[in-house]
Amino acid sequence: MRLLLDTHVAIWSIVGPNRIPGSVQDLITDPANEVFVSVVVLWEIAIKSSLGRGDRMPITAEFARKDFEQAAFALLPVLAEHAIAVSGLPHLHGDPFDRLMLAQARVEGLRLVTVDRVLQRYDDTIIGW
Repeated sequence: MRLLLDTHVAIWSIVGPNRIPGSVQDLITDPANEVFVSVVVLWEIAIKSSLGRGDRMPITAEFARKDFEQAAFALLPVLAEHAIAVSGLPHLHGDPFDRLMLAQARVEGLRLVTVDRVLQRYDDTIIGW
């Protein structure tokens, strides 16, 4: 299986894996599965870390990148096809980070792993809880 971790799941897999259900952790750690983290996650961490608000990220984008690489998560770049695919998504969700990651998952044939209930409404290929 090919998985794309959304921002929360990617961060939790590094700094708080107890927040992820065991069945989902098993998918993420199964060596038979390919696990991807979008560069959109690094972008979101960088933006939110720099704002200095209460929703500050628990790690910096630089440390996240290193941690993701150590966890053997492949970084998924943003391609023109991904950006274009956003225009075909119904407007169920307004977050541009999440919409772009969903578009990436669809274009690349990945299963998006997310705790976001709104994202889970897009289709049944999304793995959520």
